[in-house]
Amino acid sequence: MPPVRSALTAILGPTNTGKTHLAVERMCAHSSGMIGFPLRLLAREIYDRVVAIKGVQNVALITGEERIEPPQARWYCCTVESMPIQKEFAFVAIDEAQLGADPERGHIFTDRILHARGREETMILGSESLRPIIRALLPDAEIISRPRFSTLSYAGAKKLSRLPKRSAIVAFSIEQVYAVAETLRRMRGGAAVVMGALSPRTRNAQVAMFQSGEVDYLVATDAIGMGLNLDVAHVAFVSLSKFDGSRRRRLTVAEMAQIAGRAGRHQRDGSFGTLAGEGSEFTPEEVLAIEGHSFPRLDWLYWREAKPRFNDIATLIADLEKKPHRSGLLPAPKVIDLLVLKRLAEMQDVNALIRHPVDVARMWEVACLPDFRQMGEEHHSRFVASLWQYLGQNDRVIPQGVYASELARLDNIQGDVDTLSARIAAVRTWTYIAHRSDWLTNPPAMAERARALEEKLSDALHDALRQRFVDKRTSMLLRKNATEIGLLPVEIQADTHVLVDGEDIGTLQGFSFRVDPTAKASDRKLLLAAAERHLAAYLRQKAKDVSMAEDSEFSLAADGEGKPAIFWQGEILGALTKGRTLMQPAFSPVKAVAGLEGDALREITTRAESWIAAQLAKAMGGIVGLLELAQQADIDGNVRALAVRLADEGGIAGRHFLADAIAALPKEARGAARKGGIVFGALDIYHHAALKPAAAKWRAALFAARDNRAMPELPPESAVHLKAWNFGSASEARNAGYRRIGDEYVRIDLAERVIKKAHEARGQGNLFGMDMAFATSLGISENGLKALMRDAGFRPAEQAPEPQPQTETEVVAETVSETTEIVATESSPAPEADFAEVTATDEFEAHAPEAAAPLTAEPQAVILTHWRWVGLPKPRPPEHRQPRAKPQRQASPATGKPKAKPERAPLAAKQSTPPSSLALQLAALKGLKL
Repeated sequence: MPPVRSALTAILGPTNTGKTHLAVERMCAHSSGMIGFPLRLLAREIYDRVVAIKGVQNVALITGEERIEPPQARWYCCTVESMPIQKEFAFVAIDEAQLGADPERGHIFTDRILHARGREETMILGSESLRPIIRALLPDAEIISRPRFSTLSYAGAKKLSRLPKRSAIVAFSIEQVYAVAETLRRMRGGAAVVMGALSPRTRNAQVAMFQSGEVDYLVATDAIGMGLNLDVAHVAFVSLSKFDGSRRRRLTVAEMAQIAGRAGRHQRDGSFGTLAGEGSEFTPEEVLAIEGHSFPRLDWLYWREAKPRFNDIATLIADLEKKPHRSGLLPAPKVIDLLVLKRLAEMQDVNALIRHPVDVARMWEVACLPDFRQMGEEHHSRFVASLWQYLGQNDRVIPQGVYASELARLDNIQGDVDTLSARIAAVRTWTYIAHRSDWLTNPPAMAERARALEEKLSDALHDALRQRFVDKRTSMLLRKNATEIGLLPVEIQADTHVLVDGEDIGTLQGFSFRVDPTAKASDRKLLLAAAERHLAAYLRQKAKDVSMAEDSEFSLAADGEGKPAIFWQGEILGALTKGRTLMQPAFSPVKAVAGLEGDALREITTRAESWIAAQLAKAMGGIVGLLELAQQADIDGNVRALAVRLADEGGIAGRHFLADAIAALPKEARGAARKGGIVFGALDIYHHAALKPAAAKWRAALFAARDNRAMPELPPESAVHLKAWNFGSASEARNAGYRRIGDEYVRIDLAERVIKKAHEARGQGNLFGMDMAFATSLGISENGLKALMRDAGFRPAEQAPEPQPQTETEVVAETVSETTEIVATESSPAPEADFAEVTATDEFEAHAPEAAAPLTAEPQAVILTHWRWVGLPKPRPPEHRQPRAKPQRQASPATGKPKAKPERAPLAAKQSTPPSSLALQLAALKGLKL
């Protein structure tokens, strides 16, 4: 069969014409094919697309840093520099052929345009500006124009804060890219970043964020203009000039159009413009040219000898610098590989290893190593020279240990974006080396290690870019409208963190939402609004759970300010506040609960109030009993009055405080008072149930709520004696059930027991000895005991007096009545204390078994302490308690000196009263003389 004539076609047109898509379709229609792309990223993108059509075993990817070439591969996606032109393919295409005018890489594109041919079809893809040079260099080529699918229009300059969604912002330096991305993070939740130096894995991960809508903005270098298929609606230029390696210049209209043309997709229109405030503006001529796709025509392309001679280094350099002999071609500027070759030629240790043309060819291969790290001519030349020391002698390979150690040095995912980018660039260099089959002893294994390390670093770089330039939480909240965001899933974690669509927006403390403290001030309203939309249904259900909760789920405790509050499962519902009476406090819901809707708020309030009432009835039974006693009509009015006053004091009051009520209480009515639970102590009057721990806790809360103050800290429930403790006041100690004795505290009922024992030991005498073993067993110190006894009307005595004959008065007092008052100056007798009250003793034994338990140790000798009864000061009505005025001395008119006090008259002798007949009879019975 006659050979099939190869068809040569040039597909020219602006961006967004589907040229690359057409080439891929044509390649897949042939039995084999190859397309050369300008970027590694684009080659990888098309490779993935072809693999989906032909299968991974049939498609190859060859770039400088990546080589996937199955044995039976028939369709190749390559960078232009890596195209295996020695192979034969049915179809060959060159993408972005207008890059033949690029100073650094143009000669490679020109060589492929002139020499790369498919057996059946060859296709050259490029901009309309290529028409004249294609016509001049390839007169037989069929030129087909492809119109743009959509309209591209100029949108003027826009502030970064007013850029529409799905915008790409193009900068021409890493510093500009970072600055814009940082600003977008603060204002719009972040941006994806695409740069030519990124690995395909990082670039794909960044583009995926933009394509999926996770972020609405893309910040990129001019790499975006090279055929990357992105869903971009608007392209904004940060600047219209760039540094091209030798100087800073303004972009050409073709370059502007190439980048701006990324806006719009298929039949969807796009727009372009500049970033306001950056000082760059399009001229009217440039706008017209870009919108009309009218660009200056290319009349030349850069060219360099593709097959130089390798006789020696001088011949090689001469051929590489040779001028073209064909019109439309210009000699390529001195690019990095030729500059490195010249520097190597000047190094003696390099030249010493060149003995044959094969060595020259090999050194040229080494000099063509791309400068991925952008080190510059000098540093890159030294690096290449170090490699040549291995590749130019001995085994002519790089030792595996050297290669492995270099990868190990780079195997570190710690660092910022720039550090990780630098490591990836270094790994790309070693990956390129691994894909040279004759540079290593085991290239596939080393290439796999380099690939794995690049992927590892790429993932770390993507994470670093995302962490630095993306606020996912803000982005999620901004990109959703109110309807959509309300449908996002909400999750309340065990640690109370609230996640919306997987993003942590804050914590839920009870019914109160707390914004994440790391959130920016500008985001707080967004987060609160999101919480309000998402948590409303959750909080309604939570309120229903509160209304149906068991009593055991509620508790009384201090809130953040120390004030009494009601908690449900450890979450605060509200505070106790002053009510109509001490036993009727009000429940005030916290702000978060008060902000709930009507039914939810009502359910929580009703349940909390019912729990409070139940707990008061249970814990404050003593006060309830006093109030019930006060309502009994058949009880003496004085008893009822005493019950009311004692209830107002929480069930405990100092005896001196109720002295008037006790004095008015008839002796025959005290039985009813005792029957109602009132204990008449020597120092304190209390209801026997008021000393229980639960009562003490609620009493502290009720008084704190009434007085709008913090709850005092209460001692342990089992404590009967306190040393290292300090109540704020005597009333706080009394409410807790304790009496202060010096610097110590003892429980009120136990203090009364000590006083009772003292009166039992005293009998009817004033001087007596007493065994204080019981007081000592409670832990009361000697000073504390003295303070307690002093408060009870006793004073220490040196020793017990000798028994003396009793006087008539003492005999009468002892015999007639045990309650006869013993007269003392400015003193009253011991108060009638209900020492026989069983309840107090029972409580003591329940809460302090160690104190009440009988001693099992070996009996010890009883040591008596001696005391003197002096009596308690007589309580005075408050209206009679007036400060005693100091007498003022009057000055003598003559001397001005104060007058002397008049001498007091001597006290009259107390006349003794003759004994009564009853006294005489009693004395006679006892054998006494009066």
